[in-house]
Amino acid sequence: MNELEKLIPLHGGYRKLKSFQMAQLAYDVTVRFCDRYIEKRSRTHDQMVQAARSGVQNIAEGSQASGTSKKTELKLTNVARASLEELRLDYEDYLRQRGLAQWPPEHPALMRFKAKRCATLEQVRAWAEEERGGHTRTDTDSQGRGKNGNPSVPASVEVPERPCASVPSSAQLAANAALSLLNLACYLLDRQIATLEKNFVEEGGFTERLYRVRSERRTRG
Repeated sequence: MNELEKLIPLHGGYRKLKSFQMAQLAYDVTVRFCDRYIEKRSRTHDQMVQAARSGVQNIAEGSQASGTSKKTELKLTNVARASLEELRLDYEDYLRQRGLAQWPPEHPALMRFKAKRCATLEQVRAWAEEERGGHTRTDTDSQGRGKNGNPSVPASVEVPERPCASVPSSAQLAANAALSLLNLACYLLDRQIATLEKNFVEEGGFTERLYRVRSERRTRG
């Protein structure tokens, strides 16, 4: 005998979602980044932190609400995606306005970062320290730019085992790492939203499920 459909299905497993994990790590990185490199009294500081938080919270809230409202889950997941897109633009603006390069996905430092599969802020910090050769540079200004005017490390085809001689600033490393995390989180959310849309169209929401459950129990009763 087939199992009866549940009126309220399993829901709220957001902690296992890769999109949530990446968004949460991007949030942790953003809080540290803003505290170090963005004026704390500026609107940009608050907006970046709030956008990062919104991404995390809306994924969680949408997952929890999915038990009774697929429409709410879809809406909140879209809000999370929009918040992370806003944050991504803030990081891109930070780099552009300070003459720091935004690295392409195949940049050696980013390839090493992705290979680390960082899951915590401490792991991201450890990667940054490795890229900077385990020491702190003194030739950067308060915005993380090189005083010698050299804003970035040129990309190369092969991935070197050690950081290049021209070491990027901590701010440049952190911003590009955050962008890498956000790119992955946004990609995962796009796929998640597409699946939610498909399921909603094919199966409906709570009202349709309530009708099916009632009909099935009347038939079996």
